[in-house]
Amino acid sequence: PQFHDTVKRLRDFKDAQRKDVKNRARKCKPEIEFVLSREDDCGVLMKQLEEGKLPLRVTHNDTKCSNVLFDRKTQEHLSVIDLDTVMPGLVAFDFGDAIRAGANTAAEDERDLSNVALDIDKFEAFTRGFLGVDKDALTEAEIDSLAGGALAMTVECGVRFLTDYLDGDKYFSVDYETHNLVRARCQLALAKDMLAHFDEMKEIVKKYAE
Repeated sequence: PQFHDTVKRLRDFKDAQRKDVKNRARKCKPEIEFVLSREDDCGVLMKQLEEGKLPLRVTHNDTKCSNVLFDRKTQEHLSVIDLDTVMPGLVAFDFGDAIRAGANTAAEDERDLSNVALDIDKFEAFTRGFLGVDKDALTEAEIDSLAGGALAMTVECGVRFLTDYLDGDKYFSVDYETHNLVRARCQLALAKDMLAHFDEMKEIVKKYAE
C-alpha cells in the first residue's frame, strides 16, 4: 500500500532523519538538504491525484527492463514480470520509474557521480515508444505529468535509499555499510541533471503527444 505515495515517503524520511538511529545523518547533510529543497517535487503528483486532475490506472510501479521477460534467441518481449507491486497508481509512476531506471548513464550504485546523467536520447526514444502506443488512451493532464513523473520517481527513489541508510539498512539489501548512501547520491545526482534538462524533457513529451 502507498508504494509510490511520495508524500508518505517524505514523511518517513523526515522521521528517519529525526530519529537518526545509527547516527548517520551527519554523514549525508548535503543529500538531506537537497531532498528537503525538493519537497514540492515529492508532492506534485499526489496533489493532482487528490484534486481529481489525474486518474488512477492499473500500474506496475516497478517498470524497468529487468522486469520484462525476453526470448533469448529472438529478443522478442514475452511478458511483464515481478507483479507484486501491481496496484492502482498513476501513469506518471510507470513512465517516470522506467526513465529513472533506463535513461541513467550509470549504474544505480555508481560511486563516481560525474558518470551520472540523464541520457536524453534514451528519454526521447522511450517517450516516442510510450506515447506512440498510449497517447490516445491518456488524458492531457496525464501526458503533461510525464516529465514531472520522471523527476518525482527519481527523487522518491533517492529518498527511499537515504531513508533506509538512516534507518540502518532495514529494507534494501546492501553489500557494504554505505551502499544505500551511494545509491541515494546516484539518484539525487540524476534528479539534478533532470532539473537541468527539464524544459527539454517537456518539449520532447509535447513533440510526441501531438
